[in-house]
Amino acid sequence: MATGAILGKYLGLSALVPAEFIIDIEHVGDPNWGPDCCIYKVPKRLSKVKEEAYTPKLISIGPVHHNNDQLKDMQKVKQRYFKAFFSGTSKGQKDFACIIEKNKDKICNCYAPEISPRNENENFVKMVLLDSIFIIELFMRCDRKEEENDYILSKPCLKEGIMQDLILLENQLPFFILDKLYQHYTSNPTFLELACNYFFSSKEIRFEKEVKHFTDLRRNFFLPPEQKLGNPIVHRHSATKLDMAGLIFQNKEGEEKNRYLLHVDIQKGNKLLEIFPCFNCSWLLHCLPCLKKIPFLESMQTRLVIPHFVVDNKTEDLFRNLMALGQCHYPDKAYICNYILLLDFLINSKDDVELLVEEGIIVHSLGSNKAVAEMVNKLGQEIVEEKSYYHDVAEDLNKYYRNWWNKNMESLKTVYFRDIWRGTATVVGIIVLLVTVMNFLRPFVFRHI
Repeated sequence: MATGAILGKYLGLSALVPAEFIIDIEHVGDPNWGPDCCIYKVPKRLSKVKEEAYTPKLISIGPVHHNNDQLKDMQKVKQRYFKAFFSGTSKGQKDFACIIEKNKDKICNCYAPEISPRNENENFVKMVLLDSIFIIELFMRCDRKEEENDYILSKPCLKEGIMQDLILLENQLPFFILDKLYQHYTSNPTFLELACNYFFSSKEIRFEKEVKHFTDLRRNFFLPPEQKLGNPIVHRHSATKLDMAGLIFQNKEGEEKNRYLLHVDIQKGNKLLEIFPCFNCSWLLHCLPCLKKIPFLESMQTRLVIPHFVVDNKTEDLFRNLMALGQCHYPDKAYICNYILLLDFLINSKDDVELLVEEGIIVHSLGSNKAVAEMVNKLGQEIVEEKSYYHDVAEDLNKYYRNWWNKNMESLKTVYFRDIWRGTATVVGIIVLLVTVMNFLRPFVFRHI
């Protein structure tokens, strides 16, 4: 008897529910998220915000976009690089293919279940071999500085486009298989040094952690020292509001000159510093800029020190993919997401960007401060933050802003010192008031002398 009929009879509903309406579910196992999994399909909630940021525009690497017809033109370029590579070595293709075949299961385990190429068989080995040799040959040509005669490296637009595609989360091969294939060819320099030279123009960069793929390589470049993370940040005060309350924003280069620092640093990997209590007369320096020349007063300001954040037309796509990796693979250590969300709270409008640009914190080439504000605000959309590297920083900012003295100074500056003319008028008014009071009191004060 069918399962539905048995169920209906048991429940006494056989006359009410036809057997064909009963859902007969076969055994469905949970997705196999193994410890090696590190390459993902970008979640729809993120990709729907800006799908093109996660999609390669010139070249496909790996299985996810392998069948994208719009990227077929670069297959011939891959093949030319492939042929050039093997024309320069006595080792045959079969030797490299055997390495891929031996590591096939480990390679497949690096991909999330929904994009795993486990069933590709022979085509899988050919795809990995072609893509891997293309990358190795490209990196070696870059290391040898063969830009002048190279099809990709001699064209800045194509060179930048390929580099951008190679850091996309969905466009990856596991780093370990690239390293194994390269070691079979040579070991000097290391493949990691080649990759750093290609992406960062430097072989001197060192990473303490294992690199999983090129997106992870770029993430490692920004990593700060590990420390205990706090709760998600709750912060509602923009840069201009904090500025009005007397907080001094300063770029990293001027850090060593100051004692009182509230330090945010992810791009250089420096540890956060605490905010030190100090007499705060930032409001006075805002009102009377000439006093900033006095070293004693300058050194007594509470500061937020932030490294340069360079923004160009490639920044958004880079950070979107780094944040997607953080959401998928490093939910408890999503440092890039933490940094962008803090920046999102500081930037609410073009005025906030203008302030940070004036202080040398943001350097951009997007054409307008409004474009930067919109980019930062959109980057924070659909990002889930469970823990934050900047929890303590946000709490210090909130406490600073809630301080009654700082809030009163913000109101004073807004009403009486909004600009140099109003500030001058206020100072002149105070002087006139004091002179008037002194003249009024003079007969009484000097009468008994």
